Amino acid sequence: MSRDLLKTFTYLSIHLTVGFTVAYAFTGSLSLAGGIALIEPCINAVAFFFHEKAWKRFDARARTDRFVRDAVAHA
Repeated sequence: MSRDLLKTFTYLSIHLTVGFTVAYAFTGSLSLAGGIALIEPCINAVAFFFHEKAWKRFDARARTDRFVRDAVAHA
């Protein structure tokens, strides 16, 4: 198993454990805490996907702005 994959699985374990513990501390319900601990990472993954898309647009816009600024400066 690659180091990156192992780190991913250990991070997932920590994430699920913390999520379950916090949800259980707030609700006192094992089933509700389990559901929250499983659903939250899925929603977080979708949010991360859109976060990455937004940053790619931001980076592309920044590169375009730099190109235009450099072209005007050298004209």
